[in-house]
Amino acid sequence: MSEPPGDRAADRPCADGGHVRTTPSSNSVLSDFWVNFVRWNLKAIRNPFVVVGSLVQPIIFLVLFTQVFGQLATSALGGGAGSITYETFLLPAIAMQVSLAAAAGSGIGLVNDMEEGMFEKTLVMPMSRSAMFLGKTAAEILRIVVQIAIILALGTFLGANVATGFVGAVGILGIGVLFSLWFIALSNIIAVVTRDQESTIIGANLLQFPLLFVSTAFLPLDAMPDWIEVVATFNPITYGVDAARALMLGQDVMTVVKVTRFGGIWNTLVPAIAVLLVLDIVFGGAMVYLLNRASSSTVQ
Repeated sequence: MSEPPGDRAADRPCADGGHVRTTPSSNSVLSDFWVNFVRWNLKAIRNPFVVVGSLVQPIIFLVLFTQVFGQLATSALGGGAGSITYETFLLPAIAMQVSLAAAAGSGIGLVNDMEEGMFEKTLVMPMSRSAMFLGKTAAEILRIVVQIAIILALGTFLGANVATGFVGAVGILGIGVLFSLWFIALSNIIAVVTRDQESTIIGANLLQFPLLFVSTAFLPLDAMPDWIEVVATFNPITYGVDAARALMLGQDVMTVVKVTRFGGIWNTLVPAIAVLLVLDIVFGGAMVYLLNRASSSTVQ
């Protein structure tokens, strides 16, 4: 008597030439998503060093830069009564730095799974691969939102002011998520290519810090050398920082691209969000392709 189609088992090839007997999952995509979302959050809780490390470094930058360079940088911003304080100017950049640091941990987590053999085990489970990757990404986004919220609260305590109020603060959280997605994808790409934890950490850090300092993160563009303006125009961090800063200050702040058709802060937000969306699609597509290829080669 033949098996009903819904109950038929499936054979997956494995690395030793044999087959792994698996059965179709009775779970929905949503439940598969939830299982992986919970798994990656628990993994983060059990390894707090990566989570805390990605938050401590930006906090140090925020406190040291505002306290050591605050007066000098405020004068570079115009100085005088009613001018923008450096705390207010810097806070959006630190929020984006949090996104970068936390997103870098995504690739590290994937490499850990590979080194522990968990990556191969999950591939032969009767579970939606899309739900697996989406659950992982959602867990990382949750941590990024929490960490940006902590940075915004600390910045406000230090004297920064969000001109657009609560709505603007929520908008900065949204920009932080949109900004983080391309770097989450990039860190996973590095992880799949290198399959080595140290290489993934070094690769992510080598990209983070040079890009931060050749953007509009720490000083306005007109206060820096001309060659940085050229680099900043093609630097993704510029667009994330400028979008967050426009919400922080309630005004158009973009200097690398001149847009006037939308009015006010939208002259910054529209082109910045468009650039970030393109980056998310390009890097996200490349990540999905490489993960699918790695998945196929792993289970064959």
